[in-house]
Amino acid sequence: MKKWVLRIAMTFVVLVIAGFWQLFFSSRPVLTTDPAVLAGDGSSIDYCELPVLDGSRKTAVEIPKANTPGCAYDHFPLPILAQCTEPLAEGAVDIRGLWMAIEGKGVNPKIGHVERIEQCGARTVVTSSGIIHDKGPNSTAGVNSNDTEGAVLFTIGDKEYCPRTSANVYWNNGVLDFRVFGWGPVVVKRYLHAGPDGEQLVWEYANGSVTYMDRICTLPEEKKIPKKRGPRLKLF
Repeated sequence: MKKWVLRIAMTFVVLVIAGFWQLFFSSRPVLTTDPAVLAGDGSSIDYCELPVLDGSRKTAVEIPKANTPGCAYDHFPLPILAQCTEPLAEGAVDIRGLWMAIEGKGVNPKIGHVERIEQCGARTVVTSSGIIHDKGPNSTAGVNSNDTEGAVLFTIGDKEYCPRTSANVYWNNGVLDFRVFGWGPVVVKRYLHAGPDGEQLVWEYANGSVTYMDRICTLPEEKKIPKKRGPRLKLF
């Protein structure tokens, strides 16, 4: 009996160590986003003027996958899918634009949160709070996002360590479901909702929080540079 308990305990420890290594020390994907897109100023754009998806230019699969540089971008970048005009995939709802959270309920609603949503074909890119999550067909990687949550847990020297994340999205009767690893449980839902002053984007999170977002045309000045997140424990 003691041997079995010891074996189970050792297996648990190994799994925890392996999971921690995978989260923080495994290699991140090569950054294939156009450097000019990351260097450009995405705060200068009118996001109420949405691109026309008429198929006249590139398709989603012709544009490289975007990833967060390091644990966060240093300023709000240009749109990832600016050159894409592929019509939205069947069943997709147009939720493109810049959105600001103005109301919420439940655990830790994200009041003041701002996010940019881009869509093209079956591809969706969410840019917010220092991170870029790109899901769907592209020219350089898989359809799942293979990125980071963005909060820095610890640093070693000048290098920051933030947890890895992976997800994909699926439209389900007008609701955009975010599934862990592309096949796991739904952790986030986004969908349109008729608010008191017009259309709102609703963000439901796995912890039960519900956030209501209004469309805005320009990025607030205080959102251009993302705030540093996480405990940032200095190990060495």
